[in-house]
Amino acid sequence: MLGEDHSLINEFPEYRETIDHLTQNDQAFADDAKRYNSLDNEIRELELNSSPIDDQAMHQLKHDRSELKDSLYQRLVDAKSDVS
Repeated sequence: MLGEDHSLINEFPEYRETIDHLTQNDQAFADDAKRYNSLDNEIRELELNSSPIDDQAMHQLKHDRSELKDSLYQRLVDAKSDVS
């Protein structure tokens, strides 16, 4: 769906506490989470403005977001037991 919010908190609400903990205590995670949310905002704005970029560029943005999401999710899973 176009313009859908895929922010990290929205995608993984069950990991809210872990996201908060890692954002405050792991600079690499915080940087990647910021980059992920920035990509998500950029994609959402482009979608809502009828994607004024070519399909290949949009596909690359979504691919980059997906790779970051997978990496962040794995770090959340690994860290959840430490935070709980």
